[in-house]
Amino acid sequence: MAVQSWIDQLKASKKTAIISDGKRKVHYLFNDGKEMAEEYDMKTDELICRKWRTKTTLGGHGAWQVEVGDPQPLPLPGEQDTIRESSSNPVFMRKDTKNSFQWRVRNLSYPEEVYSLTIEAAERSCIIRTSNKKYYKKFTIPDLDRCQLPLEDSALSYTHANNTLIISYKKPKEIQSLEQELMRELKKLKGSNEGDIDCKTQ
Repeated sequence: MAVQSWIDQLKASKKTAIISDGKRKVHYLFNDGKEMAEEYDMKTDELICRKWRTKTTLGGHGAWQVEVGDPQPLPLPGEQDTIRESSSNPVFMRKDTKNSFQWRVRNLSYPEEVYSLTIEAAERSCIIRTSNKKYYKKFTIPDLDRCQLPLEDSALSYTHANNTLIISYKKPKEIQSLEQELMRELKKLKGSNEGDIDCKTQ
C-alpha cells in the first residue's frame, strides 16, 4: 500500500533533530538524495513548516521549495534583487491544522459568494476561481499524492474573512494515522538543544 511505502521511506531516511525556540526541527535525507526539512510546535505537535530540496543536474544543492508554511521571505530593500512582488498581491500559503490541510490566500477582498472551489480528479488538483475572473489558482495536495489517496469533494470547504480566503481539506484517516506514527518516531530521536539543522549531506 502506498501509505505504508511512504512511512517506510520516512523511517529509512537519515534523520537529524534539533530542539530550538520551542520547535522540533527535523532534517531528512532520503536514499535518492532528496532532502526534507520540517518544523513542529513542541506544545501542540502541529507542523509549522515543510520544505524540500533536490540535487541539481550537476550534483549540487538546489533551492529549498516550501510545501507548508510561509513562502520564503522576499529580499530586503537595498539587496541585489530589484524586481519584487507587490505586497498587495494575493499571497498563497499552506498552514495545516491537526485535522485538516489548510491554505490561506491573503489580500483577497472580494465577497465570499464570488469564490468557487472544485476538484479536478484527473489532474489530482484543486482549483480556486472567482466569478469576477480576478483570481485563479490550481494547487495539489502532495501528501495525498505521496500516499496515492483519492481527492474527495466532500472533504473540501472554505471560508472568507479579513481579506483572507481559508481553504480546508479534511485529512483522511490514513493520513492522520501516518502523522501520529511519524510523530511517535520523531519523539524517539535524540535532538540537540541548540544550533540549527545542518542541511548539508555528510
